[in-house]
Amino acid sequence: MSGLFAAGLILLAAGAVAGLVPATPGWARGAPYLAGAAGAACLAVAGGFALDGRTVRLNVAGWLGDRVPGQQALGLSADRMSGLFLVMALGAAVPVSVAFASWAARPESAATRMLAGGYALALGSVAVIVTAADAFTFLFGWEALTAAFWLLAGSNRADRDRAGAARITVSFGKVSGSALLIGLLLLAAKSPHPPPHTPTLALASFTHVPPGAVRTTALVLLLAGFAVKGGLVPFQVWMPRGYAAAPGPARAIMAGVCVNVAFYGMWRTLALLGRPPGWLAGILLVLGGFAALLGIAHAAVSSRLSRVIAYSSVENSGLIITGFGVALTGAAVGDQRLTAVGLLAATLQMVAHTAAKTLLFTSAAGLEAAAGSDDLEALRGIGRRAPWSGVGLAVGSVTLAGLPPTAGFVSEWFLLESLMQQFRVTALGGRLTLAVAGAAVALTAGFAGVTFVRLVGMVVLGPSAGAGGSRSGDYRWAGRTALVILTACPLLLAAVTPLEIRVIAAGVSPVVPGALTMGALKSPWVLQPVFAGFSILSPSWLWVEMPVMLALVVLLTLGLSGRRVLRVRRVPAWRSATIGVEGADSYTAFGYANPTRRVLASVLHTRADVEEVVPAGDGAPGDGEEPVPHLRYASDVVEVVETWLYRPAARMFGAVVAVARRLQSGRLDAYLLYMLIALVAVIAVVTAFA
Repeated sequence: MSGLFAAGLILLAAGAVAGLVPATPGWARGAPYLAGAAGAACLAVAGGFALDGRTVRLNVAGWLGDRVPGQQALGLSADRMSGLFLVMALGAAVPVSVAFASWAARPESAATRMLAGGYALALGSVAVIVTAADAFTFLFGWEALTAAFWLLAGSNRADRDRAGAARITVSFGKVSGSALLIGLLLLAAKSPHPPPHTPTLALASFTHVPPGAVRTTALVLLLAGFAVKGGLVPFQVWMPRGYAAAPGPARAIMAGVCVNVAFYGMWRTLALLGRPPGWLAGILLVLGGFAALLGIAHAAVSSRLSRVIAYSSVENSGLIITGFGVALTGAAVGDQRLTAVGLLAATLQMVAHTAAKTLLFTSAAGLEAAAGSDDLEALRGIGRRAPWSGVGLAVGSVTLAGLPPTAGFVSEWFLLESLMQQFRVTALGGRLTLAVAGAAVALTAGFAGVTFVRLVGMVVLGPSAGAGGSRSGDYRWAGRTALVILTACPLLLAAVTPLEIRVIAAGVSPVVPGALTMGALKSPWVLQPVFAGFSILSPSWLWVEMPVMLALVVLLTLGLSGRRVLRVRRVPAWRSATIGVEGADSYTAFGYANPTRRVLASVLHTRADVEEVVPAGDGAPGDGEEPVPHLRYASDVVEVVETWLYRPAARMFGAVVAVARRLQSGRLDAYLLYMLIALVAVIAVVTAFA
């Protein structure tokens, strides 16, 4: 098993090297991604063996330096939890990589050597993070992933907007890494030191850190660091920019594969540090619910396809962290069944998000290539010209809208059921936070349907905005095969949810006993939210019942109407509430989203403006007619966190920098004085704390 794991890492490294070689033929440009697909498959299979309880370990002490006396050798090892994340994340990366190769092989693709290197580094970093056995290796992989995100988001350095998005992405990545570094160092300093009493960096040793202020501080720092990468409010501002800046299927790698390391870190932190304070669980619940609502609000009104899907990632991260907040609440009150239902709901949501997000971003790459733009108006009806990508976008949208029979429906049902268990918590504060989070999730689910109906109705089913065109922008046979696999995943996962729960129960067993998680199976094909007698659902039987009901409706219609139902009747199309409206007066993506923009005005801080516009010359020359004035309506939304938090902070930082710049006199004696003052201040602080 260790050889398979090493082979996966070697294939990823070979893909990175292949990306550095100048390649002119199309197949050569796709070679790095095919090597990455093979490497990801090896790592996913190794994760499957780890999930089965077999030993998967790779000693890397010789690669990263000599072993410190008294320390365990640095290494990569996979337990059941690591195996679960390897199977989920790297398994999804396999078809995405094949589609990536098909996309990169096109002559007009934006594939570059930087892009190939960032892709391989990202997958390798994910494997290192989820299998790291010590803090040093974990931080090494985390910083490597930050560098990979910078390479992916900034692969087109000539575009100033994308370069700025890459800088924002790497800045938040460094903030995340700094929080993790401090938190892990606090745990390493307080963990019991075996003979010869030297500090240890092994993650397993952190379970023995005694309760107290240091342990709580480290827990807060670790969860904050993972929340930054996961896009929790108020750290979500990098996610829409970073994802939208990356080209093609690179977004699927970032949003559908790599973001899962943030959730792995949260799961692992709970496994290592155990019972958290109740107030921390409440904060995560409220922030998760608000992030979900804010993310779907911006996705509902965005006019670019890449931004819609990226903002929905903020929503999904909020939903996942809300489920994790339920698990933290259960751990805080000592109710293991509540921990199990919360962790199960969060993991099901994470699996559905991985399946849907990889599918959506991979499909969006084909649609954008066919239209030459990611603007929703330019993409109107493009699914007819790129049917493979169009079907993928439709299935991914239905999944994230939480509609049956998809995995998104099952995961949202479990999440809502877990939030309804607030009556099992005795503390009033815990009940209120669960109720608030439940209300936010329910409201989010409603607006998710509105958001993705717009995508399917206009991009896939709507009339084409262009004049015909070819299907050259869609994927070729390899990419189409990958799209078929990605499209089938959200549907098949719903059909085999009981089997999925068995796998998840094994994967989260380091946190909560598998027998408790298996309580979600009322019978082999009927599910319940761990607590018996509360409610039941059978996603598998939905796959039988829904086609049968459809067949009955069709047979009843044919029986009552006879041949009349098959007659073709042609009538003018109904659009924009008026028969026969065409051109600029028809329903637009902006017009469809405007009611949502007004309903969520308190969340989006919608700004509307109506003004009278007088054309310069409306009448014909010399006919004596006056120009006809008309009204122009404009509406915009505000990114609340950025406007009220980051922009004022940036202005304050700029003012401090301007003041500090005056201290740069260029005089050596002044610089020595600054150093002396700083040294005295440090000595005073250390003495006070000592």
